[in-house]
This record gives sequence, C-alpha cells and structure tokens, in this order.
Amino acid sequence: MPSKSTTKHIAIAGNIGSGKTTLTGMLAKHYKWLPHFEDVEHNPYLVDFYEDMPRWSFNLQIYFLNNRIKNLIEIHAGKESVIQDRTIYEDAYIFAPNLFDMGLMTKRDFENYTSFFQNLKTLIKPPDLLIYLKASIPTLVDQIQKRGREYEENIRLDYLKRLNGFYNKWIDKYTDGPLLVIDVDNCKFPDKEEDFADVVRQIDAQIHGLFSKK
Repeated sequence: MPSKSTTKHIAIAGNIGSGKTTLTGMLAKHYKWLPHFEDVEHNPYLVDFYEDMPRWSFNLQIYFLNNRIKNLIEIHAGKESVIQDRTIYEDAYIFAPNLFDMGLMTKRDFENYTSFFQNLKTLIKPPDLLIYLKASIPTLVDQIQKRGREYEENIRLDYLKRLNGFYNKWIDKYTDGPLLVIDVDNCKFPDKEEDFADVVRQIDAQIHGLFSKK
C-alpha cells in the first residue's frame, strides 16, 4: 500500500449513478485517505434545477464551481491525503457544455462561465490520479433507481446519454495527469470483493509507477 506522504489528491469522475460516492468511501477506508464527498443534500439549487433547468442552470454551475475551488484549496492546504468525489473539470467540460448544447443555458451565461473557469484553471493543480468510472446507460439507470433520490426521478435518458458522450470525449483527450479508467459494467466493486481488489491493484500500480519516477 502506498504511503500517505506520497499520495496527495486522488479524484473520481463519472456520470450520474456511476458509483463515484460508493468508490470514494471504499477507497478512503482502504487507504485511510480523507474523503471529500459531493454535498447533494445541502445544495440550494439542485431541486430547483431539476424542476426548471433553463432558469437555474447557470446558478447551479457557479455553485458547483465555487465549492470545487474551495475543496481544492482545502486539499492542497491540508496535510491529509484526499480522495475526491467528482472533479472541477466535470463542471466545465461535461455539465456546462451539455446544458448549453441543449438550450438550457444561454450563450451569454455559457461564455461567462467558460471564461471564468479558464481563468481559474491556471491556478488549479490537477489530481495525482484521476479515476474515471465508465458506465453504459442501463447501468447508470439501474444504479440511480437503486439509490432512490427523489430529485433524480425525472432525469431523462437522453440527458444521461448526452452526458456520457461529453464524458467520453473529455476522457479521450485528458492529458493533465495519470488516468485510470474502470469499466463499471464489468466491475461490480460495491458487491464483489474480487472486483474491488482488482481496482485496488490497478490503483497501487498507478501510484507506485507515478511516484517511483520522482
């Protein structure tokens, strides 16, 4: 197992329902890392957003961006090794462009948001390792239904499909740091010990390889 001193920031990315929060908790327990979970219970915009996306899309994205920046400041200021549920990149490369393409965010708001993010990005250090949970639409739908969040009941299939498209496009071009892609369709880490053990082996290989080069 890698020492805490060599691992600073691990981030997990993935579509809605891919298992980010579950894997974050499992890896935090295994490695004794400090978990940073996405706070969906106290988000003041999320319920309104799902009821009226055009009205609340910009507000929601700015809220996410602000919280993500706050988390990164805390991560790099602290001494603990941190595993983060969702990344700042997903807001900028997945959700905001998707909202704009769907006509749910105005051109003015999207350009304002994009410019703001590009300025912030110059101050952002990428994670030491990015873990992407890749999942098909049936898998996402199944896992969303299992967790039973009321505000997610109205998520449309075409919305998930579009997000998946943006995710795959982003990951295909991701060059900011080490990347590990996990196929959630074939890796049932929440339910199968051997699958979780395989995830841990892949992370160990990435981390040992990454820090042995320094």
